[in-house]
Amino acid sequence: MRTPARIEPLVADGLVDGVIRQLMSGKEAMVYVVQCGDEVRCAKVYKEANKRGFHTAVDYIEGRKVKNSRQARAMAKGSRYGRQEQEAAWQHAEVDALRRLAEAGVRVPTPYQFHEGVLLMELVADADGEPAPRLNDVALEPDEARRFHADLIRQVVRMLCAGIVHGDLSEYNVLLDENGPVIIDLPQAVDAAANQNASAILARDVNNLATYFGQFAPELLETHYAPEIWALYESGKLHPDSVLTGTWTPDDTPADLDEVMQVIEAAKTEDAIRQAGRAAAAAEGRWQAEE
Repeated sequence: MRTPARIEPLVADGLVDGVIRQLMSGKEAMVYVVQCGDEVRCAKVYKEANKRGFHTAVDYIEGRKVKNSRQARAMAKGSRYGRQEQEAAWQHAEVDALRRLAEAGVRVPTPYQFHEGVLLMELVADADGEPAPRLNDVALEPDEARRFHADLIRQVVRMLCAGIVHGDLSEYNVLLDENGPVIIDLPQAVDAAANQNASAILARDVNNLATYFGQFAPELLETHYAPEIWALYESGKLHPDSVLTGTWTPDDTPADLDEVMQVIEAAKTEDAIRQAGRAAAAAEGRWQAEE
């Protein structure tokens, strides 16, 4: 097929030999199957901000690192330069997330090159070497649904251990190769430690999985992995092999008001002692200066 204009610079630079065909058109990008030497790969061409359906909401970009204070101020003001920098940061978020997750053992496509708004990455293929189908396009037996759900919950845990929440995880952003689920599409990835919305976003990702797989295995609709996973993460006890139950009982134990008041009074007393100590030290200093 004719080489899209956005991929022509990669051809000129020798990164791509030719475009085989278009693979898909999504809300965020166009994806093409390309020839790179002896390998067949994917080229993900990001759509411009005004042409894509997914808008970069503040819930997602909170906590993302920027190059410098000038860039941060421009992005906050929404200037032309700021919008350009925000767009670049949005695109780089997926590249950074893919690299971190691949290192953490999460099943994601391997990223190879990011060049002028085009991401070259591994083509996830089925047993016949054809592009792997999306989870949404595959009919599942109940046992398969249970197995794939368990696999993806484990991937969610691995992601969180690497400090990342997917942010848009659903049956549309999972491919199935011969070894099971592969997670894709991460430009909206969230920094778990720096984003105050991370817990809610994780819950939505996990609930999306339960809702989809619950069509084939209804008992999965009754699972509550998100609060269990987040509680372990917050307490510093989450690791890739953490044993999960899928159950969660909120702590509804009433607070001991007397104990709370005692702690508050003790803190006040301790602060008063510190203030008195500082005042005495200051008075001693003035007395010595007068002497």
